[in-house]
Amino acid sequence: MKYELSPSILSADFARLGEEIKAVEQTGVNYLHIDVMDGMFVPSISFGFPIIKSIRKMSNMVFDVHLMVEQPERYIEETAASGADIITIHAEACKHPDRAIEQIHQLGKEAGIALNPSTSLHELDYLLEKVDMVLLMTVNPGFGNQKYIPYCTGKVKELRTMIEERGLQTDIEVDGGINAATIDAVLEAGANILVAGSAVFGKETAKNAEKYRKLLADYQENHK
Repeated sequence: MKYELSPSILSADFARLGEEIKAVEQTGVNYLHIDVMDGMFVPSISFGFPIIKSIRKMSNMVFDVHLMVEQPERYIEETAASGADIITIHAEACKHPDRAIEQIHQLGKEAGIALNPSTSLHELDYLLEKVDMVLLMTVNPGFGNQKYIPYCTGKVKELRTMIEERGLQTDIEVDGGINAATIDAVLEAGANILVAGSAVFGKETAKNAEKYRKLLADYQENHK
């Protein structure tokens, strides 16, 4: 199983966004988490496709784009055209998730489905075989710097069991409150892609990114 850090640019200094991304990429981090928020599905508004297109030109990282928007089907084609490698939609926001997942795959991208903390895993009953990744929100979405919700650890563990019982290789991504105090719990529960915002971006972005990248590399080496 691969283990990846996916730093969230929502916590980056947007006055120095290019520098921040390069600092992370130069440490060997492979993923970059990009939250697109519409102010309706979540309270906040983040940024749109021109930003993604502009940073795509200067980075070779896997662009892990998380559509935190109502009716994400409307934006899948533009998200793909902007340079996304993984497109994740919310089960709660999508009227026809099966169709949306098919659309993402037809555009040659990996498809993820996201669930909010209180959303049941039963939403995945007929979708789990179709997606490449499940993103479990470990805070209520919309803002950075939130505290990890403890009951989400059991949810990660339950999802990993579901995946293994079905003989799948689906990635589990966790997003929200991931830091030095919570990382061990989510890894042991079965997550393998970790979104981190404020834990990475800040005064020592490169140092922080290297710290978590190495931690995940060591964990992967010890769990072969």
